[in-house]
Amino acid sequence: DHTFEFVTGEGLSLDMVQAETMTSIEVDGPTHYVKYTTTQRVENGRTQFKSRILRQLGWTVIHIPYFEWYTLANAGAKENYLRSKV
Repeated sequence: DHTFEFVTGEGLSLDMVQAETMTSIEVDGPTHYVKYTTTQRVENGRTQFKSRILRQLGWTVIHIPYFEWYTLANAGAKENYLRSKV
């Protein structure tokens, strides 16, 4: 059971949450990164800070980077990818 667009008691907005296990799935689009090269992408400070705070509050944070998601060819590949992340 999960919730989309969940807001924590601290006011942090999360993309998808399983509240019972304090697990958050964050879908990170291009605006979550400050450096784009063919071999390296760096999360911006805001994304890093939010993840750090959530972990300190006891959350498990799972990131789904857009550049990995877009390479998946079909629904089966996407399902396998998500299962490997959780």
